[in-house]
Amino acid sequence: MKEAVGAVMTVDWSECDLVESVAGKVGGTPVVKGTRILADTILTDEELGATVEETQESFPSLSLDTIRSIRAYGHSHKPMLQP
Repeated sequence: MKEAVGAVMTVDWSECDLVESVAGKVGGTPVVKGTRILADTILTDEELGATVEETQESFPSLSLDTIRSIRAYGHSHKPMLQP
């Protein structure tokens, strides 16, 4: 799928139990619950070729299961185009 220039693909994280959006916490951007780690960053890591283990090395506070679950949720929910 081609993306519009200047647009970012993101996932609707609103129904993911592992992700929260809190006003005043990273500007309300969806983050992994209890952290300031952007949920989209977990998917971006994978797109850049990082294994689950490599992502955990970058974010040691996340369990392997959490990383796998966030990746699975991201893949199962259609991305929305954001300008």
